[in-house]
Amino acid sequence: MKTELPRKHLVIMMLFIITAPLAFAKTQPNVIFIMADDLGYGDLGCYGANHFETPACDRLAREGIRFTDAHSPSSVCTPTRYSVLTGRYAWRSWLKNWVVQPNHPLLIDTERLTMGRIFQDAGYTTTCVGKWHLGWGTELDIDFSGEVKPGPLEVGFDSFSGVPFSHNSPKKLQVFMRDRRIVNLELGLDYDSDEAMKTTVRVLEDTAIELSKEAVAFVEKNMDKPFFLFYPTTNIHFPLTPNSRFIGSTEAGVYGEFVVEFDWAVGELLAALDRHGLTDNTIVVLTSDNGARPHEDLNGHPCNGPWRGTKRQIYEGGHRVPLIVRWPGKIKKGAVSDEVVCLTDFFATFAATLEQPVPASAGEDSYDLSDVLLGRSYEPPLRQATVHHSVSGQFAIRKGKWKLIEGGGDGDFPRNREGKKEVKTKRPDRDPNTGKWTKLDYFRLENDGSFQLYNLDIDPEEKNNLADEHPEMVKELHSLLNRYRARGRSVPVEQVDGVND
Repeated sequence: MKTELPRKHLVIMMLFIITAPLAFAKTQPNVIFIMADDLGYGDLGCYGANHFETPACDRLAREGIRFTDAHSPSSVCTPTRYSVLTGRYAWRSWLKNWVVQPNHPLLIDTERLTMGRIFQDAGYTTTCVGKWHLGWGTELDIDFSGEVKPGPLEVGFDSFSGVPFSHNSPKKLQVFMRDRRIVNLELGLDYDSDEAMKTTVRVLEDTAIELSKEAVAFVEKNMDKPFFLFYPTTNIHFPLTPNSRFIGSTEAGVYGEFVVEFDWAVGELLAALDRHGLTDNTIVVLTSDNGARPHEDLNGHPCNGPWRGTKRQIYEGGHRVPLIVRWPGKIKKGAVSDEVVCLTDFFATFAATLEQPVPASAGEDSYDLSDVLLGRSYEPPLRQATVHHSVSGQFAIRKGKWKLIEGGGDGDFPRNREGKKEVKTKRPDRDPNTGKWTKLDYFRLENDGSFQLYNLDIDPEEKNNLADEHPEMVKELHSLLNRYRARGRSVPVEQVDGVND
């Protein structure tokens, strides 16, 4: 006998079918990943800065977790950007040191799983707002006069609005791009012509403000569905160009003003989340792509905190960075962690949060931070070891209290007798059969056979080289570094390319 449901029950069922996906979407946390450019460990109030105030960043620290031993995977920007988005050390790609130049192709293989694609696969709307600096197209000497691809839209982002390379790019590329085109470029004009640049060149002093507007607009446009905003800012990379509204706001000159402008931009985003009731359901990550580049007008401000070295170098000041994560109701307020973590780890962390699978061919150097972030019990250390890399391609490896640097020196640009960068080539090698780019080694750095070994527990400033006193530790760490390089990954799996971990 056929039984029919009452009409009101049918209506209730239909409403459930329609609204269930919406209810599920509301439970998925939005994610905003803010990555400053050249912001040092000591540049925020919550990390000890007292020459200026950073209330927005400090608020995140009060309401989330602050890390004291977090590291960028490189001491310069392109490699860190690659590593954050892929969960893979950039020296495994064709870029072996330094950064991509304005004529270089896209560094990320379009077939590789990226952070953006993880979010897309989970049903998120994704965007990148800010500094890209990961290359464009497939060939050298890209023509930006029309549509340029592949780029952000081919590696996990639904949209892009920002700066194609760095804040200090040549004038013809001091432009904004939207998706695949230069903003305000008239059809038929060459992008590098004087006529084109009259309308395309951005005002450097307004860049942070314009990017902030884009970031806030994205949040407001997508507030009713889960979104991922990757927000790599142009602050505080040179040239230091704070807007006039921030002039005179610090005791650390123009450098401090550029940091204060960055903090203002963070505050604009936090205010937008508050305004639209999104704060409790949004994960905010705040960090930097590498250490700071000191300015002559710091007036005593320790931009890299207590650490030795600066941006580009292999010492702690080059890669120990501020890292704050806020997720209300999930992450304990005001928490502080001294766990050694790397920015590559957010690839695996977000995949775990969204319950998205990561194949063995992806996220090769990414550890899941969920237990640390959520205050769950775990057996430290989280990472077996962490590899550091300098602008010249010098390696270091950190395991527990020990840090081994391969070779002498600080890892900065190799220079000739006149003090100029000793660059051997700026053109990557290419496989003639596959057409794939295989290697760009600017400096062809040769290891001098020496080592530096530091016990960071008792010598955080890396002053006392213990390599001669602990040859067994040098051997152990160098063997581990070589294993990481040879196997193509540092995160253990049951089997990688036939080699058991």
